[in-house]
Amino acid sequence: MALPTGYTTRNLVRRRSQVAFTALGIGLTTAVLCGVLSLRNGFEQLFKPLGADQVGIYLRPGSTSEGESGIPRESARIIIKERAEIQRDSEGLPLAAAECFLALYMEKIEGGLVNAPLRGIEAASLKLHPDPPRLLEGSWPNWDADEVVVGRPLVNRMKDCSLGDTLKLNTTPFKVVGVYEFDSAQGSEIWGPVDRMLEALDRPAYSRVIARMVDGVDFEQLNEELTEDPRLNFEISSQSSYLSKQTTGLSTALLYLSAFLTLIMGSAAVIGTMNTMLATVSARNHEIGILLAIGYSRKEIFLSFLLESAQVGLIGGWVGLGLVAPFHGIETGAANFNTFTDISFSFQLSPTIAVTALGLSFLLGVVGGAIPAWVASSRSAVDALRR
Repeated sequence: MALPTGYTTRNLVRRRSQVAFTALGIGLTTAVLCGVLSLRNGFEQLFKPLGADQVGIYLRPGSTSEGESGIPRESARIIIKERAEIQRDSEGLPLAAAECFLALYMEKIEGGLVNAPLRGIEAASLKLHPDPPRLLEGSWPNWDADEVVVGRPLVNRMKDCSLGDTLKLNTTPFKVVGVYEFDSAQGSEIWGPVDRMLEALDRPAYSRVIARMVDGVDFEQLNEELTEDPRLNFEISSQSSYLSKQTTGLSTALLYLSAFLTLIMGSAAVIGTMNTMLATVSARNHEIGILLAIGYSRKEIFLSFLLESAQVGLIGGWVGLGLVAPFHGIETGAANFNTFTDISFSFQLSPTIAVTALGLSFLLGVVGGAIPAWVASSRSAVDALRR
């Protein structure tokens, strides 16, 4: 005989109060998993390669991030002017720029202090990426003046980041003259003329040189050439390789956090589902006896109750997705463990995360319903009908 699926579905409707509370427990577990994974996904989206291997980054050997690197000014100029792997524009100028990266202790609008990322750039920095930054308000800084532009997410999160405000670097005031948008981790930074910033902060060296590469460049061969040049003790990597290393700290922490919370809350949800289904089996002894008496096998009874529990799990999964969906696109911030600076990103609930959450809720329902289904299928038809 076929599984009595209609019977299981009708029972979900008849016992909707019990089902609702059980599904809510599974839904909360699903919501926590989706929330943390959406945060992780939003963070990783910022570090997607911009131009992949078309852009190269020169750093001091052994540096894991630009915050640890240091390139003397004269060496940076040698790289920009002499290296053949760097593309030139129509006027023959190199598509490369020396930049510095620092942290500025700033106050958030809602309270609290964080290390905001501060980047000194050159005019060429705005033309290096295939998808360049976009100016939303004001103007780009005057490269000989104490002016900065801020990333759009900072305007609503940090004090003194609105158009016309003034930021102090040490004792030097820098005027905010523009707001920009950039689809990368650099979209939540403060940008200003690199030489003016180094002077204000009394820093002697750049952090990196970033450049657009010629087609077909071999980064391993370039590193060998840089090693042989006594003037240039640096290493180069593609932007895709560099960015992939910048997500390891926070991304791994969020992944472990999601696994830990899911394990704790999932265990509670399984126990809740099991208790609900055991109570359901106890209340339906007579019905189980009838099903056995009219010819349903014990296997079919087992699968019927297991299906009912799995349906409760799926309902909980949709509840969890409903709780998290409104947060999609909402911006927040956290410390990047690789640079120890605050970075702004948004919740990104992807289809992959949604399918994973529904799969987890289905699994929780199946695990929670396995023992009650076995109890139901092990009933004797005669004993069940007597009760």
